[in-house]
Amino acid sequence: MFCFISKNWRGKPLISVEAVVNLISSATTSKGLKITCIEDKKHYELGTVVTDEEFAAINIAREDFHGNWNYAILPLKE
Repeated sequence: MFCFISKNWRGKPLISVEAVVNLISSATTSKGLKITCIEDKKHYELGTVVTDEEFAAINIAREDFHGNWNYAILPLKE
């Protein structure tokens, strides 16, 4: 999906969050993929520390090819 977003905003100035959201939202593919984008206005605290134990508990399924980039975070196993 990112290549279609990049093609859609190629040569256009990314001058505001609204402009970026509108350009992302208007990206489509010839197969009918439509992308929805909204601005997240929630305030997130900086400096939150994730412990090694908390990180180890995340159920991450890594792909064979570049697993550090290509992965899925799955629900916790019970």
